[in-house]
Amino acid sequence: MHRSRIRLGLAVGLALALSACSSFERDKPVAVTDDDAYCRRQGYTQGSKEYAACLKDRDVAASRGDRIERAHRNLAEDMLNRR
Repeated sequence: MHRSRIRLGLAVGLALALSACSSFERDKPVAVTDDDAYCRRQGYTQGSKEYAACLKDRDVAASRGDRIERAHRNLAEDMLNRR
């Protein structure tokens, strides 16, 4: 009986210690996903050449990321399906 109380106390203490170390998504800054808002925040006015270039750069970066993600997914599937 005495050992079970000690174990319970240790488990509760460990749980409290681990919960203190956790971080929540709400504490992290939100990434800007709206290209228009991002380019305006960079100081470009809508309709300017710099604004158009900013939108184009964001589009190219997004498509590059999609290709990399697709290649990674295909590689992972190939590795899982090989025997």
